[in-house]
Amino acid sequence: MASNAAVPFWRAAGMTYITYSNICANLVRNCLKEPYKTEALNREKVHFAISKWTDGKPEKPTIRSDTTDD
Repeated sequence: MASNAAVPFWRAAGMTYITYSNICANLVRNCLKEPYKTEALNREKVHFAISKWTDGKPEKPTIRSDTTDD
């Protein structure tokens, strides 16, 4: 059944909302002046741990630091 409901432009462009929101956030961060730009870019960093499971038990986790590159 066809619908005449309006489709959000990010969906019409073939994006997910997360992708759209990441693009918008990057644009805003890049428009900031110093020192706010540096502070915002530092908050973008993501820290996480990866733990490999063997025989139903986790091994020692590996701490990683990464940034999003969308």
